Amino acid sequence: MKNSDVFKAYIDAFTAGDLDTARNYIADDFTFNGPMLKATNKKEFFDNISPDLLSMTRGYTMLRQFEDGSELCSIYEYNLETPVGQGAVYMVEWNKVRDGQLTSARLLFDTAQFSALMPG
Repeated sequence: MKNSDVFKAYIDAFTAGDLDTARNYIADDFTFNGPMLKATNKKEFFDNISPDLLSMTRGYTMLRQFEDGSELCSIYEYNLETPVGQGAVYMVEWNKVRDGQLTSARLLFDTAQFSALMPG
């Protein structure tokens, strides 16, 4: 399975709200570094996912991916529908993959663009 296939399976499940399936693509020693969430392992990452985010998520549109060995960079639109409105937030995610699982993620996005879609 290519790194891009691993990420696609993960993000398909995540954006559908199917965290049980998404967990299958995350290694126990997974680390996450993003503007609004940091985690040092798989459990911490999933324990800190906001249920509100999942309820407002309306999928994603992959724009481009680049693979280099065990590393993958994905540029995508994360689609949201909130009480404030709907829109897409551009995201860039850099992952490392080992044995068919994501071992790390660095997520970058415009927090002002994201916050503009969030209620209150």
